[in-house]
Amino acid sequence: MKKTKFFSSCQEKWVVVDAKDKVLGRLATRIARVLQGKHKPIYTPNAICGDRVIVINARHVKLTANKYNTKIYDRYSGYPGGLKNMSLRDLMKKNPTKVVYTAIKGMLPRNNLGRVMIKSLKVYAEGDHDQQAQKPQVINL
Repeated sequence: MKKTKFFSSCQEKWVVVDAKDKVLGRLATRIARVLQGKHKPIYTPNAICGDRVIVINARHVKLTANKYNTKIYDRYSGYPGGLKNMSLRDLMKKNPTKVVYTAIKGMLPRNNLGRVMIKSLKVYAEGDHDQQAQKPQVINL
């Protein structure tokens, strides 16, 4: 990975989180804390000291209330008439990893540091992932 001014000397490790039957918002807050490094005693707000996170089973995440039918994701291209909407139900059918990714990204800082942190996240719709060589540890959130 490209070294930037945000990296510190702390050791990062790979962790796996199973999202099956977990509530999306609560899961996203806990993963955002791990990405930021707030679970470590050496946490520094101006440096990357968090871990790398692999989320599996994103297709089986749970939602509370009636969000599955009512939540809308908006995109705007910048052109007149360029507003596009997609419901959560349609996005879960098309790309369930984007739902989890967007929820976690929304809970990270909105600056250069947050853009570096989100690159440490890998989300997979099913239970298998490509990071077996990193020997990730399974954590229960």
